Amino acid sequence: MMLALGMFVFSLSTAAYQELQRQTEWRHASNSRIGMAPARQFLGRGDDSITLPGVIFPELAGTALSLDAVRLMANTGKAWPLVEGSGRIYGLWVVDSLTETKTLFFPDGTPRRIEFNISLKRIDDDLIDLIGAGTSVGVSLMRMLL
Repeated sequence: MMLALGMFVFSLSTAAYQELQRQTEWRHASNSRIGMAPARQFLGRGDDSITLPGVIFPELAGTALSLDAVRLMANTGKAWPLVEGSGRIYGLWVVDSLTETKTLFFPDGTPRRIEFNISLKRIDDDLIDLIGAGTSVGVSLMRMLL
């Protein structure tokens, strides 16, 4: 297992991504001042996004149905926990977009190569949302992480 988004597991037999790109933003408001440089105020974390580009070769590795499963998950509008194969918890994420490109076709139109790009957006405030703020285990884990 490379990564799990909810019950969907990214692997060689489903859909293997080639790289994991993560972008995290932080917000700083700017206030103009007379005769001085603008003052900045930290407002908190901004968007957190992950992009998973990959390739499926249905004859060798992966299946076209895997992308249909991701589409079904996205259609629910629900957030899904994202967990790396190493056990690292990324938090709760929604599927923001899925791009699919099919090339190198068989005579019946079946593609030999399917490139995909899945974009995820984080929607939870913090790891404590996933674990549960009211539990002593969640609070203890957060103290260990901080």
